[in-house]
Amino acid sequence: MGGTGIAERMIRFFRVLVGRLPGGMGLVGTVVCLFWGAVSGSGPASVAAIGPMVIKSMEEDGYSRAFAAGLVCTGAALSIVIPPSIGLVIYGVIAETSIAALFMAAIVPGIVLGLLMLCALPFGKSGPVTQAGLERIAPMPYADLPYGARLRRSFAESFWGLLTPVVILGGIYSGVFTPTEAAIVATVYALVVGGLIYRTLSWQGLFAAVSDAAASSSVVMLVVAYASLFGWVVTVDDLIGQYSSALLGLSDNSAVILLVIMVIILLAGMFMDAITIMFIALPIFLPVVRELGWDPVWFGVLVMINLAVGLFTPPVGINLYVAANITREPLERVAKGALPFLLTSLVGLMIVAAFPGITQILGRLFG
Repeated sequence: MGGTGIAERMIRFFRVLVGRLPGGMGLVGTVVCLFWGAVSGSGPASVAAIGPMVIKSMEEDGYSRAFAAGLVCTGAALSIVIPPSIGLVIYGVIAETSIAALFMAAIVPGIVLGLLMLCALPFGKSGPVTQAGLERIAPMPYADLPYGARLRRSFAESFWGLLTPVVILGGIYSGVFTPTEAAIVATVYALVVGGLIYRTLSWQGLFAAVSDAAASSSVVMLVVAYASLFGWVVTVDDLIGQYSSALLGLSDNSAVILLVIMVIILLAGMFMDAITIMFIALPIFLPVVRELGWDPVWFGVLVMINLAVGLFTPPVGINLYVAANITREPLERVAKGALPFLLTSLVGLMIVAAFPGITQILGRLFG
């Protein structure tokens, strides 16, 4: 979808929709990242797909390049929180929990994290809006049209891309296909839209997309294979039982135990990728979750938020490396630009931890 112009059309629509509201392209970038999270499910893939366009547009709108990269890194990291999240699928398999329930529970927390990101926008302006930035508010070739006409035109151009999360999530929640089958449906849908409707998909582009997908999937499967081997070893040696008992023995206060677990995951996210952390840590933490009577769905959303923070936290925050490669900025500058969003994400983590009912709002409405 990133290579067929779908992302560009979506950004253009949200730019016209936002107009001249405070925040400008920073607001658009946040909205696009949240929307793309409902398409991608992968943080690094989201940075690669929408990062170049969003960062360039934010620069033209007066934001510093490092701050723009930090916003994209953070917003793309929410891809593993907002359904359909690859991380939630893996968590559901490990925890033997309903993936559909996890998807439903993660929507509102994902929106809360996105809204908190807006609080950091005033700290990112580096200069006045340029003429190029103003032109992006009403992009050519319909810059002279009234707002309503611009909005209708941009919506029509981006309609098939905007329909993607409706197809994916609608099919999952209606029971037409499973979350795993949704990946196949989304891929076929992207091929049809890019090849037959927009006619922007070439054989070279298709080959590049398949090659990239094969390379990234092979890395994931190698991690899964060795993490599974590690899990077998710790099970045979009863390390899971020992570590779980040690956690339960830390305190009689469940809040203290939860804090320790969250800190461990946050620190692990600074040095390891999300999938490895889940395969190594969840077999240890899930018995504690069951012993303390915590909701495994709520706990899963908390874990995803923790892992999302790890995607843009040095030294191994993979989103930072992707953004640094896109912007040609040093990793340190990109990490510094992401610092305000790190603070807003930690606030969001504390809110979800303190108010578990946030993950049950949609379940109560539609349950």
